[in-house]
Amino acid sequence: MENHADREFLETLVKAIVGNPDGVKVDRRVDEMGVLLTLQVSKEDMGVVVGKQGSTAKAIRTLLRIVGAKNNARVNLKIEEPEGSTRVPRETSDVEEVISGIKL
Repeated sequence: MENHADREFLETLVKAIVGNPDGVKVDRRVDEMGVLLTLQVSKEDMGVVVGKQGSTAKAIRTLLRIVGAKNNARVNLKIEEPEGSTRVPRETSDVEEVISGIKL
């Protein structure tokens, strides 16, 4: 299998921050839109990879854009939700509920 800088970078970075580095898998595909890296991690590590409000995932995407720019490629990241995930869908709330929850 041919190694690419973007794939190696993502794999090394994610393995350094997760608790189960053996569960990290990166798939790389190239199409007319650029490079798509698909990341799979164990369900226990999903929270670490995404971070609070997606901050870690956003930072990883930013770093991948830099690596892509260095190699003249547009790099996108897709994080696959692991099988058996217990993520709860967001609840929608009325505007009045939100406003009443704000303390002045």
